[in-house]
Parts: sequence; C-alpha cells; structure tokens
Amino acid sequence: MVNPNAEISRLRELMPASARMKTKLMLNDRQMDVIKAEFPRPWQQAHTVSINLGLWQRLAPAQRDLLFLRTVSWLSLANVLKPTPYQALAGAGLAGGFVELTQGDAVGMLAGVAVTALASWQIWRGVKGPQIEVAADDKAIQVALRRGYDQPSAAIALMQAIEAVPSLEGRQVLTVNELIRCQNLRVQAEPFEQSAPDNYVQR
Repeated sequence: MVNPNAEISRLRELMPASARMKTKLMLNDRQMDVIKAEFPRPWQQAHTVSINLGLWQRLAPAQRDLLFLRTVSWLSLANVLKPTPYQALAGAGLAGGFVELTQGDAVGMLAGVAVTALASWQIWRGVKGPQIEVAADDKAIQVALRRGYDQPSAAIALMQAIEAVPSLEGRQVLTVNELIRCQNLRVQAEPFEQSAPDNYVQR
C-alpha cells in the first residue's frame, strides 16, 4: 500500500525544480483517470495534477515515475495561447464572421465561421495531437536521465505504463495517440528490450 503523503512528497522531489512552483498535486480517488492534468491556461500561476491513488499504486514505481514526469512535461509544452499562424487565422475568421453577421451577409458569416473552426481544430491538434504527445514523452525521458535512469529503461517504463493504463481505467484498447507513442518509445528501448523479460523495469 502506497503511503499518500510519502508518494506526494516523492513525486514533488522527482519533478524538475522549475515545475514545482507551477504544479499542484492532489489525490482524487473518484476520478476515472490514473493521472489527470487540467488543461493548461497561460494566465494560471499553477496547474493541478490529480492522481487516483488506488489505480496509481497498481503500477510499478518506475512506471509511476515516468508517467508522472510525462504529465508534467506535457503541461510545460501545451500552451493553447502560444502565438501561431492558426491563432491569427482563427481571430481573423471570427472577426470577419462578426462583421458579415452585422452586415447581414449569411454566406460571408458562414465562411468566417468555417475558417475559425478549421483554425481552432489545428490549434487543438497542437495541444492534444500526436506530435506534442510524443514530445512530452521525449522530454519526460530526458528528465528521467537526470534522476538516475538510462534512456532504454526509462522508455520501457513509460511504454509499459501507457499500455497498462487503459485496463486500469476500464478501457479495452489503446488510443491512436497511445499507439503512436508506444511505437516511438519502442524504438528507443529496442536494444535493451530484446534482452529483458517482458515485465522487467529497471530503476
């Protein structure tokens, strides 16, 4: 049985120093997710990461470490208001649609709404798409290297955690993003994985 206070303290020490002041850890055994981070908003001074301790303790320590580091890394990378061409496009489409609406031009309004919707979808992909998901995994492994892990064992631990989470959360299969992430991690772990037992996790 994992001691709640000890685990929170351990995780706080595990994360990068730059993230400690910006990350609030809490336990929530009512949530369905093993670990959950609130959607990051730049105007917030701190972001909450909540853990279902009952599910969390069913993961191996190394799997918990890498899953936690990965969540913190995603928070640092995901910024929906980071300036991008799509944000400018979304703003222009929204403004254009409003102008057309005031002028009674239904076609122009629909065009503006369509542009805004397309740009907003691209912004959302930048936050939740596979590219940032993989980048967060890679950043978590880099942090783990400074915590005594080597790259192959860190990649294996994170890959095993990703594969274990769906069954803990009552899901039947991995999502497309999770499959892409596992493939990327498998490439990093391949030299080590071939000689290690299936459930082996090195600290």
